[in-house]
Amino acid sequence: MLTLPEIETLARTAHAGQTDKAGRPYAEHLRAVAEGVRARGGDADLIAAAWLHDAVEDDALSEAWLAAAELSDRTKAVVLAVTKRAGETPEAYAGRILATPGALLVKEADLAHNADPARLAVLDGPTRTRLTEKYARMRALLGLTHQRS
Repeated sequence: MLTLPEIETLARTAHAGQTDKAGRPYAEHLRAVAEGVRARGGDADLIAAAWLHDAVEDDALSEAWLAAAELSDRTKAVVLAVTKRAGETPEAYAGRILATPGALLVKEADLAHNADPARLAVLDGPTRTRLTEKYARMRALLGLTHQRS
């Protein structure tokens, strides 16, 4: 099995050169989500999933790579659960997250970092408003009634 430091290195390499909406290195988001999962009591499987949570969605790593990777079945299931699919409704996406043990914790940490006011503040007004509404809607669909940082 891959160790957490190996998974971190792999995720950082897979997302090398990518930036978030604010122009920051994408690895900063991955680190923040992994730390958010750890702070919420997540175990090594969920921390691994946090490092990889956007890898398939962003085409940084393929589903075939994930299937063959030396990762726990639980980590793989969580990564697939939080991977948005083209044309999928927010309700279907939320349902898959809720149906997959551990996925809600990873998505909660992801949403917390995405909705961080400091990150949103550097975006233009319309983008900030659109994303704030999008994240609030997903939190509601997931039953996340309060936000933890």
